[in-house]
Amino acid sequence: MNIQIFGKAKCFDTQKAQRYFKERRIKFQYIDLKKYGMSGKEFDSVLRAVGGIDNLIDWEGTSPEITLMKYMDDKTAKEDKVFDDPTLMKTPVVRNGKQATAGYCPEIWAAWE
Repeated sequence: MNIQIFGKAKCFDTQKAQRYFKERRIKFQYIDLKKYGMSGKEFDSVLRAVGGIDNLIDWEGTSPEITLMKYMDDKTAKEDKVFDDPTLMKTPVVRNGKQATAGYCPEIWAAWE
């Protein structure tokens, strides 16, 4: 198992995800989205795994960008906005090879073990 956790340092769900894997003694790599973001290939892989851009966006966020994206129909424009500003993603984004989740999903992670 090769776990990567993409998240924000002050995100409560990201901290819970790290704790989840630490408690089970599963090694993981933490990547700060604000500082490092995702590479293009990682972003595309995550998009495919979570089922599209609408499942990756943090719709409960308070950013004006998210409010604007609610009214956008163009998926490519949404993808470009989120790729350029990864803080718009629902965190944590947890990857295990070609599998990925957006948000806190311990029931899915348990199936990976």
